[in-house]
Amino acid sequence: MGDLNLKLDDLQALTQRILVAHDTSAGNAEQVATALVLAEADGQKGHGASRIPSYAAQARSGKVDGHATPVSEQVADAALRIDARSGFAFPALNLALEGLAALAPRTGIAAAAIANSHHSGVAGHQVEALARKGLVALSFGNGPVAIAPWGGNQGVFGTNPLAFAAPRSDGDPLVIDMSLSKVARGKINAAAQVGESIPEGWAVDADGNPTTDPKAALAGTMLPMGDAKGAQLVLMVEILAAALSASQFGYEASSFFSGEGDPPHVGQLLLAIDPGPLSAGGFGPRLRDLLTEVADQPGTRLPGERRYEQRAKAAQDGVTLPQALAQQLRDMPGGSD
Repeated sequence: MGDLNLKLDDLQALTQRILVAHDTSAGNAEQVATALVLAEADGQKGHGASRIPSYAAQARSGKVDGHATPVSEQVADAALRIDARSGFAFPALNLALEGLAALAPRTGIAAAAIANSHHSGVAGHQVEALARKGLVALSFGNGPVAIAPWGGNQGVFGTNPLAFAAPRSDGDPLVIDMSLSKVARGKINAAAQVGESIPEGWAVDADGNPTTDPKAALAGTMLPMGDAKGAQLVLMVEILAAALSASQFGYEASSFFSGEGDPPHVGQLLLAIDPGPLSAGGFGPRLRDLLTEVADQPGTRLPGERRYEQRAKAAQDGVTLPQALAQQLRDMPGGSD
């Protein structure tokens, strides 16, 4: 068996079957699968199908409650607190998106803090969804220990994704999405699954030495983007995502990749802003002027454009899974019809 090409609908169905076979409710499995398939379609493979085995293992072991129903509480006029209840993050995130889309047009700005959560996948997808409703959006999330404080050698923080999106009247939303490590940890996990090396400079091993071995990198720590300045941003996001939601910090959270251990109980924070009132209706034209200025520079590309191109291509041609991952998925409970 070689690499496996799958249409997106087939990958969606395969993912749902595997999750249901690993003690996840049908409704939650559908929401999780939708997020993973969209990540795979966008070329974000570290957040896509490569996550299915670890998600399934955690649901089966009870580290993630595959049957959890998140609960939303409006704690102020424009603020929501959502308890993911040790379940997958995506049902809680979807609940947040629904609440923010209703609140922000009334209040001008609204926030949702998510507690007792799990891996939030591609943070850009959540802010993109809000931007498609006409809102400017920001997302902050933390995760299991991966990055040391600048000058230290013991991990304290997660890779802490940060994402921003703005609506555009003449096209898809502008989406800026980044992990605050030099690369997303999921890319290293994906490399480990297929036995590939990683570039030097992404991570260090458990002894603090540079490594190109993805397994050694996963046992060590990631390097922050921007060195000392990046490490300060990591701290900022840790506070916004975890302290503000009273969730576990990176050094307290269990791994997203293993079925063993307690629930990670990390946090996320989403902000949604209605740009109309603050800009007196001028946001759209002003954003268009700025992005035109950027795009007119030879050799430039607006953030997120490549993802949209890959998404359109995947919708037509499907996606290709590496042989080892494809075989692993086929051999799992639920992996075959």
